[in-house]
Amino acid sequence: MSGWELLGLSAEEWTAVQLSLRVATVATLASFPFGLAVAYVLARGTHPGLVILNGVVHLPLVLPPVVTGYLLLLTFGKHGTLGPFLAEHLGLVFSFRWTGAALASAVMAFPLMVRAMRLSIEAVDRKLEVAAGTLGAPPLAVFVTITLPLIVPGILAGLILSFAKSMGEFGATITFVSNIPGETQTLPTAIYTLMQVPDGETGAMRLVLVSIGISMAALVVSEWLARRASGRASLS
Repeated sequence: MSGWELLGLSAEEWTAVQLSLRVATVATLASFPFGLAVAYVLARGTHPGLVILNGVVHLPLVLPPVVTGYLLLLTFGKHGTLGPFLAEHLGLVFSFRWTGAALASAVMAFPLMVRAMRLSIEAVDRKLEVAAGTLGAPPLAVFVTITLPLIVPGILAGLILSFAKSMGEFGATITFVSNIPGETQTLPTAIYTLMQVPDGETGAMRLVLVSIGISMAALVVSEWLARRASGRASLS
């Protein structure tokens, strides 16, 4: 008996779960380098312009998701600002593809990732970094040998929060890439579809329980890692 049968999911429902896991994983891993860089700049930078950067990073949290999805469509759609260039020169197509769902999820989850990593970096004692610098270590070496080991729990917490948010992303995704079964239909959009058809409540409830289980597990692990990050920083 296959895994989806053991969970009581239909083949279509299991496809939506698999696609959600794929989208969330790609969205989280692809945005990680940018999230870490932005978190470090916001935590350690002093330029007044960082206020604007901070606002832009957190804008998806306060904008309606539909607005974010529409902006993505205007930018990365087939007739958008960057969409034709990326498709022609890099072979990257986002509109009505699972890659677009990953992009939308990454944008919506980016603020949570950055915030978790930024708080972890800010909790590191600057004296340790300064001491390493006075001994002749370049900034990159200071970050790799001093800062990075101390913020690993915070990084993992940010990654898990980003993953969980990506698993639940709906508004920006359905606006940008629609709701195509097997291509862009993730857990939230599959639940939405099942709620619109007769006798779809049972399938919707199954997917709701799967979504709750994944999200709760991610939040519990994230909280545990955040506590570890706080403890390690206080000991440093």
